[in-house]
Amino acid sequence: MLSFGERSRRWPGVLALALVLPLAGCAADADRPDAAPPSSGSSGTSSGTGGGTGTATAAPGTREQLRVDGDVRQYLLHRPASTPASATADGPRPLVVAFHGRGADAAELRAKTRLEKAATARGMLVAFPEGLGHGWGAGTRATKQRPDPDLDVRFTEALIKHLVRTERVDPERIYVAGFSNGGSMALRMAAERPALLAGAASVSGQLPTGDAAVEPTGPVPVMVVYGADDPVRPLAGLPTPPPDPEEPILPTRSARDTAAAFAQAGGAGEPVTREEKGYDRTVWRLAADAPGGDRRPDGTVQLLVVHDAGHTWPGSTVPPPEGFGPVGKAPNATDTILDFFADPDPGPDSDADPDPGPGR
Repeated sequence: MLSFGERSRRWPGVLALALVLPLAGCAADADRPDAAPPSSGSSGTSSGTGGGTGTATAAPGTREQLRVDGDVRQYLLHRPASTPASATADGPRPLVVAFHGRGADAAELRAKTRLEKAATARGMLVAFPEGLGHGWGAGTRATKQRPDPDLDVRFTEALIKHLVRTERVDPERIYVAGFSNGGSMALRMAAERPALLAGAASVSGQLPTGDAAVEPTGPVPVMVVYGADDPVRPLAGLPTPPPDPEEPILPTRSARDTAAAFAQAGGAGEPVTREEKGYDRTVWRLAADAPGGDRRPDGTVQLLVVHDAGHTWPGSTVPPPEGFGPVGKAPNATDTILDFFADPDPGPDSDADPDPGPGR
């Protein structure tokens, strides 16, 4: 098995520049980004914690670009198919912004999750943004590699604003999701911009803590999916990560404390926990009168701890890198997350016996 340091080695920063600089001269402004031909996938390799394998082949979609803060940022966009007869009748559409893991890219996340297929069947757009240097500024601490720790928050806001304007995205149905470092990025957006989102989901990602801490600021439905046997980012968190000279690894809370922080920000009461096939589900119900936001106050915060699963996307058919642990067979994270976005309140059937465990 690879050591944590070996699993966490990073790519040269020049790779990100190689992607951005050739486009800088032809990029449109933030109101009208140029669309590039459909991507054929990524050929880069990485041993980052996001699980990049270098073998992903992109499905049909368009590679778009957007200039934000002087950088030309790229993303893959998948639109739900519509017939000529339905094109004018279709109303605004939901949007999912999906963040890849550290050391991976948009094509790798798309292949691992098959998110665009499941979302398209639900009439949802999916945008897979590319992180600078194959990573995301998921924490609030400035580093040598990311001297502006808020850069990716502004990029995500600009991307959402652009897609609302150009793709008939429903501003009331905007969601974020991600894996690993990308999951932490989705959680940061939910924590700092709760009024922007109707829901968020993280797989194998936790809230940063310590001097990079991210604190939830208002109510928003959140789902945290986590492998019980994650060897890369343990379920109990990583409060003192080993040093990484290329891209510092952020300390994190436990998965449960991450979910509980969002529950507290949403005025939730005591959680309930129940066993389901292949995983345990803990549910906090958000208060209807929680201050700080008014989106889906009837929703929930949920933690799904997947049995016999590592630092992987449950239900994926893409083998993870060595040392990441097994892929959980249930639940299928993609379908579970999209179902949660559609209905973040599981209803009265969720009223199981109160959870007797610690960390409420």
